[in-house]
Amino acid sequence: MRFLGLLLMLSLAGCMNLSDMARGAGYHLGDAGILDHSQTSRMSPWRLQPDSFIFIAQGHFAPPGYGYPRPNIIAEEAFEGFVEYFPLVRRAEQPLGLDEALNRGAALGAHYVLYTRFAAVDDRIGTVEEWDDERALDRLGVDSGVVQLMLIETGTRYMVDTATIRARGGLLTLYDTKPEELLGDPLREYARNLLGVSR
Repeated sequence: MRFLGLLLMLSLAGCMNLSDMARGAGYHLGDAGILDHSQTSRMSPWRLQPDSFIFIAQGHFAPPGYGYPRPNIIAEEAFEGFVEYFPLVRRAEQPLGLDEALNRGAALGAHYVLYTRFAAVDDRIGTVEEWDDERALDRLGVDSGVVQLMLIETGTRYMVDTATIRARGGLLTLYDTKPEELLGDPLREYARNLLGVSR
């Protein structure tokens, strides 16, 4: 019986390529808390055209929790992810209010505004220096953060999609990291989802 199970597993493994196996292993290690992990929930299956012009901005909102992320970091990380998939992308140089972001996007001729903000952040102790500053055992651990995204059509101001990204670090990556460093991959994945493409 064991031999039959082993034979079945080997035959299934032969059907998978290495990149699929690595992606699956990475997902399970992240889910177990060993590597960084994120989960994105979208409210709409909306898809964008590849030539859509997107203006990316971040709100002034200071997130509750422990930590003080750089004021425009989500807009910067989103731009890095979106520019790989959308050739027409601009971002605000500093945080903006929602109306200001929509007006700026309209003035630039953008089809959509991607408006972002940190909803929560937890920058745990991850270095000797941070331990010297805080000295709290309950603050040891992995970083985490929650980011909210709103995709708004500039002309009509209709919200075509909202998304929430919940990200947390892993045990192997907890040393000297910040919650904002967990955002690059999920924001890139969100850009891919908007296009409806796989990796």
